[in-house]
Amino acid sequence: MPPGPDSDGVRQRHPQAVELKDVPFFSQDAYQCGPAALATVLQWDGEPVTPAELRPALYVPDKHGTLQVEMVGEARARGRLVYRLPPQIDSLLTELEAGHPVVVLQNLGLGWWPVWHYAVVVGFDPVEPDIILRSGRHRRWVTPLPLFERTWARSGNWAIAVLNPQQLPATADAPAFLDAVLGLERIGQWRAAETAYRAATERWPENRYLRLGLANSLYRQGRLKDSETAYRNAIRIDPRSPVAYNNLALVLADQGRWEEALANARRAVSLGGPLSDTYRTTLATITCRQTGGACSPR
Repeated sequence: MPPGPDSDGVRQRHPQAVELKDVPFFSQDAYQCGPAALATVLQWDGEPVTPAELRPALYVPDKHGTLQVEMVGEARARGRLVYRLPPQIDSLLTELEAGHPVVVLQNLGLGWWPVWHYAVVVGFDPVEPDIILRSGRHRRWVTPLPLFERTWARSGNWAIAVLNPQQLPATADAPAFLDAVLGLERIGQWRAAETAYRAATERWPENRYLRLGLANSLYRQGRLKDSETAYRNAIRIDPRSPVAYNNLALVLADQGRWEEALANARRAVSLGGPLSDTYRTTLATITCRQTGGACSPR
């Protein structure tokens, strides 16, 4: 197959061959590419899970396969960070170069007759150039780059890195990483979220949203002293963050430190913003709790 229009550019930007040979392989049964692909990256990350164990959570009989939402949800339920890659071949290859296999969705058919298929990208050979995948019944399926790009584009270039929360994707930026961690929060994976936030604050130490996320994850685990410290760090970075003052007030109130709690709650109210009603409710609730009144649940 002749090179695609940007194959030479890809070669120049990624001149070194890479192949992650230690990534496991599961030969898939019919319609089981989803469980096989997810088991591949989970076992690569150290979890001894098989496609058969994942099948009940992933396989949708009416669809004869697995939807992306099931793939993402199951990975998160197992405490993994799921990071959606930017839809460019360079992003995919950058993750490979960092040692991260990438789950991709391809359409191996046509637009009017789709054949959806999950595979795991494990390598790139810039000489041909070729993409190397764990795919179907093939441990090492070599696909010309132009063909891979066409089949991948038909899925909207859907690709995810499934990582231990302490590992940052090579292509991560702070807003996209925050969105990935919020996915863990939505299902109550607060310890995994904490781990991810700690890793992220090392890369982006002045990002106020990540600092708040770390503090929130600690609070939801009931670790009041740790969350207090984290909220104070968020305020140090952004002294005009009403959310940080509001949440710090709640932490202090839970410790019975009423005067400090009220001072921070008043500060949040004075700063205002879109959540002003919430801040006023916090102030009223803390005032009521201090006096031992019958407070409405917050």
